[in-house]
Amino acid sequence: MDQNEIQFSYRARDDRGVFEVVPRVDGTPLTDLIDKFETDAGMRPSGDAYGGLVPQFFRFGPMEDHFHGRLGDAKTPLLGCECGEWGCWPLLARITTTDDLVIWDAFEQPHRPARDYTGFGPFRFDRHRYDDALGKLSRAVDEGS
Repeated sequence: MDQNEIQFSYRARDDRGVFEVVPRVDGTPLTDLIDKFETDAGMRPSGDAYGGLVPQFFRFGPMEDHFHGRLGDAKTPLLGCECGEWGCWPLLARITTTDDLVIWDAFEQPHRPARDYTGFGPFRFDRHRYDDALGKLSRAVDEGS
């Protein structure tokens, strides 16, 4: 079972004057991965539809809780709309954590329930590396708040 690498970019959005969180899987922004998947699958609309999560727009709580799927919902938003609002056009996934792994799977776009994301993911991350990446993200968000 291959494992993926995870990073979380916390970057400025020049168009909004806020910061956004964009997961990177194996070095590629999740926004790029999902754009390619949706475009290649012929989904419409697709391409440049997603953006990062903007903590200033929504109280996600501690990043560790959010990206461990501890919000109490069955699925967790990993990306939001390109406009900056996650509820507008989110990419949701089930996040499963074990002592050794964090798995993102069962992706969905809730505004298009007929879309099939079976071929996207799953992404499997080493739990210790994932937690290290989340720790870096949390520090960046705390410093940027």
